[in-house]
Amino acid sequence: MAYECELTSADVKAAAKRFGADLCGIGNMERWEGAPKQNDPRYIFPGAKSFIVLGFRIPRGSLRGIEEGTLFSTYPTMGYAAINQVWGPMVMWPLCNYMEDHGYEVVPLINANGGESVNTVTGKFREGWSRPVEEGKPHPDVLVHFRIAAYLAGMGEFGWSKVFLTPEFGPRVRFVVLLTDAELEPDPIYEGHICDRCKQCVKHCAGKAISMNESVKITLAGHEVEWGKLDEMACEHGLQGGADKSKNPFETEYPRQYGYGRAIEGACGCTRACMSHLEERNKLTKTFRNKFRDPKKPFWTIDRSKPYEISQEVYDYYVNGPGLEDHKAMTEYNAKENYGSAAAAGISETPTEGGKVNAAGLTYNPMLD
Repeated sequence: MAYECELTSADVKAAAKRFGADLCGIGNMERWEGAPKQNDPRYIFPGAKSFIVLGFRIPRGSLRGIEEGTLFSTYPTMGYAAINQVWGPMVMWPLCNYMEDHGYEVVPLINANGGESVNTVTGKFREGWSRPVEEGKPHPDVLVHFRIAAYLAGMGEFGWSKVFLTPEFGPRVRFVVLLTDAELEPDPIYEGHICDRCKQCVKHCAGKAISMNESVKITLAGHEVEWGKLDEMACEHGLQGGADKSKNPFETEYPRQYGYGRAIEGACGCTRACMSHLEERNKLTKTFRNKFRDPKKPFWTIDRSKPYEISQEVYDYYVNGPGLEDHKAMTEYNAKENYGSAAAAGISETPTEGGKVNAAGLTYNPMLD
């Protein structure tokens, strides 16, 4: 079949933004030369000539509830999981179809994980997980680093925190990647400087995961790239509010959003402190009418040395109104009535006066809970 014309980079970028991407960068596959075999996308699509990276802004308002300490579901959903699992794929589908209609194959890589042969947190190889299907091929699944892809597509630079910064949104971006056999004009590697090494990311990280002075340097497409040495597991603790839970006001595990059980801290250092600093210094092209925060206002923190208590105001209002209940009641209700079975909730099917008893010996009353 003959096709009327070849797609250009301008065509692809216009289509990507028409379908909903905020940013689009393009690189050629040669830029992946030197990548470890387990991280090399050329093994995913050997016939690919180009890769496309789409960027989706994290709404600044998705961080507001955590900034104020009053709503913690919006960032894990609208600023995190829903971008990766809902919006990103919804934009990739029509872009794939558009390019297929012009005769090109496109491999969409969703920003999700689970099957990789390399641990996505520590970078360690998962021994005993998978076998290569042929000699010389990597163990499935290959893990493509999306931030490195964004760098190789000329979309920005790594900040000291290792979070990727774009000149438009700073750290407020998530990415997806597409591999294609379309030969597209690549964007130049970004030569500007967004990160000024203020180290606000270090100072405000609840997990104390980022080194103040030690750095990691690698070479990407002939360019030296540097970021602060990162303790990945400390970062995981930081996402949950830090090892001391000073940035986590909840007494038990927060409900997972789209399967994501993290981001309680709301990226306190690597995103919120960084973003606020870059906005204050007018380093970003996307601006707002009002500041994100008052720099004189201290960050809230939870003092875990104090016992849990509710204020007299809350006690009086709910005792004289809707009432009080144990915090486990809603969890048990969701597990049994909304989503699962009594067994999943640890609830006995043997009735007791006033309801059922779960494995912990707590009464579950479906009429009240």
